Amino acid sequence: MTETLPASLPVPLPLPAEAEAELAEARRVLDETSLAARLAQLAGTPVEALRRRLPGFAQGMVDGAVRRALSTALNTAMRSGPGRAPPGISSDWLHRGLAAASGAAGGAFGLPGTLLELPVSTTILLRQIGAEAAAAGEDTRLPETGAECLKVFALSGPGLADDATETGYFATRLALAQFLPNMSAALLPGFIGAIAARFTGPLMIKLGAQAAPVVGAAAGAAVNLAFLQHFRELARAHFTVRRLEREHGAEAVRAAYEVLAARARHRAA
Repeated sequence: MTETLPASLPVPLPLPAEAEAELAEARRVLDETSLAARLAQLAGTPVEALRRRLPGFAQGMVDGAVRRALSTALNTAMRSGPGRAPPGISSDWLHRGLAAASGAAGGAFGLPGTLLELPVSTTILLRQIGAEAAAAGEDTRLPETGAECLKVFALSGPGLADDATETGYFATRLALAQFLPNMSAALLPGFIGAIAARFTGPLMIKLGAQAAPVVGAAAGAAVNLAFLQHFRELARAHFTVRRLEREHGAEAVRAAYEVLAARARHRAA
């Protein structure tokens, strides 16, 4: 039975059935997948309790560490060929192994160790994001692709952003676009700062999940794997939207996305 939408909802522009299905799945991930819920479930602790685990001095340390990690990780990740892996190993499993090892090393030494491994885990995340970009037909050698990879860190999903911040997928893309007047400026401090401001929220929850005295190496690895899975899903969804925009036009995809979002809100009402 076909769902009947209220007359006030926008009429979708036609997309092929396969493209609409891909867009629907991408929208679900971008609008409904919550890293906060995933980490809280993993740690068995509510999100606010995870935040309170961190000492006050950690706030300033994390902010500076995130900016430095983002600034240095991109070139390393892109130069390493994010879509490549040793023979017989998929890039997904390679990144999972690296993330687990990094998380284990950081978790074994508590918060100081986790902060020290942040540049490593950020590089691994960017490699995974770059692999998703390459799979969607993006050229990872281009600076604009690197900027798009960094944008994935700002797509935190529901439950992590400040209430005063625009958190919708296209709102986030538009907000970040103002920091990139041209692609040669992809790593301007303002752009890095905007990404860091949105990435720090989920990162603080991650650090809180690893800050308990009994966390240790095994739990640190598990948290890193959950983090990797979340941002891999976001990256796949983001670069799916970009591929569909290239194939069918940005306006048609945006209109269809809004209709799919309206349908989801209608069903939830």
